[in-house]
Amino acid sequence: LKLVPAGEYTMGSPRREAGRRANESQRPVKLERRFYLGLREVTNAEFRQFRPEHRSGFILQQTLDLDRQPAVNVSWQDAAAYCNWLSAQEGLAPAYETKGGRLAPVTPVTNGYRLPTEAEWEWVARGAGGSLRKYPWGDALPVPAGAGNYADRSAQALVPLVIPGYDDGFAATAPVASFAQGPDGFFDLGGNVAEWTHDLYTVQPPATSVAVDPAATGDGGLRVIRGSSWKSSAVTELRLAYRDYGDGKRNDLG
Repeated sequence: LKLVPAGEYTMGSPRREAGRRANESQRPVKLERRFYLGLREVTNAEFRQFRPEHRSGFILQQTLDLDRQPAVNVSWQDAAAYCNWLSAQEGLAPAYETKGGRLAPVTPVTNGYRLPTEAEWEWVARGAGGSLRKYPWGDALPVPAGAGNYADRSAQALVPLVIPGYDDGFAATAPVASFAQGPDGFFDLGGNVAEWTHDLYTVQPPATSVAVDPAATGDGGLRVIRGSSWKSSAVTELRLAYRDYGDGKRNDLG
């Protein structure tokens, strides 16, 4: 884990940004609360300490299940349960509680392990007060060599579209931290697998008032997913402002 500083930034993307989607409305955000974030994605080996029977699976002949590969095919509920297990190991207050047979965020936040809010995820991914970069590698295309694990020519048998001329050496998921860390020390915030966040998925209109430590909490079904993955090749998905959502398991989501 690494401590991330508090700060302010504009979340979302401008209307004329290439690849922008309608659910990326801009709003000013102020993070008053510092937080710790894992430097790497959670691996299969780490997740199996919590759930020994977990299997990330295969796609065609490509295994997703090696110890150092990121844990995938985990639901948001699985991820929240793992966070509570981590809290229990250290005697911390759980960040999720059971409501109606399902886990939901505890409010106000506790000192236990939890998923990052999407505002926290974007703050770190875009540079935590630095450049507020557009892509994980900077502000322009094409994707530079070695930038990360995206849909490259080695993945042609697995995905419908690939990045022309790009080859990262991994058809599906790569062992975590296989590529250079970002300027702030974190790995794979672009590429490899997308990440579950703490928030319920909502679509909000553009805002001018500052949101302080925003988090869309509750026990609804759809949760926010952030970041591109080994399946990503389009400008829309490669951008750090890209917002996805879901309620189930995927082989490119951890």
